[in-house]
Amino acid sequence: MTARRARLLLACLLLPAGAQALAPDANYYPRRPGMRWVYSSGETQVAGAPVVHRGVTVTPVSHQYGATTFSQDLLEHRADGSVWLRGVNTGGRLTWYTPPLNIYPPGPLRPGMTWQSAAAGVTQRSLVTGVAPLTTPAGAFNALKIRTETTAGGKVSAQTTYFVPTVGVVRFDTADGSVIQLVK
Repeated sequence: MTARRARLLLACLLLPAGAQALAPDANYYPRRPGMRWVYSSGETQVAGAPVVHRGVTVTPVSHQYGATTFSQDLLEHRADGSVWLRGVNTGGRLTWYTPPLNIYPPGPLRPGMTWQSAAAGVTQRSLVTGVAPLTTPAGAFNALKIRTETTAGGKVSAQTTYFVPTVGVVRFDTADGSVIQLVK
């Protein structure tokens, strides 16, 4: 997985899930099949119904531009409320992560919380740096501000993600300075 892919993944995970048994705070990380998020970059994310890959129930999240799906993330929502990246399907090729990457710890998130994980040559470290009021085309929010450093191939990059419980990621500031916002 490239550092860019890892950054986009973390920023874009809106964490849909399906009909399986739900964690105690199941709505904290949104997870309904059919949910759609449209971003100012032109990307649309679409949550699918849960499926089983390699004995693990995962929720596919498709990353689309127009009518074309470019990749699909396979997310595992564990009973403790944490969310893990189990695999990525790109161009019909499934890359399965053993161990998986921890995308989010059990909610609720609080300023000062940290978590990290590593898989397939990628290491991610995240810190909730605070709460930030912001307005996007999708509305006004008090978002949790999460700084994530991703190391891949010996290179380190950082981005800031703005997460709103029950909504998902409403904005992210990429390592190259781009600002991508939730449109609807």
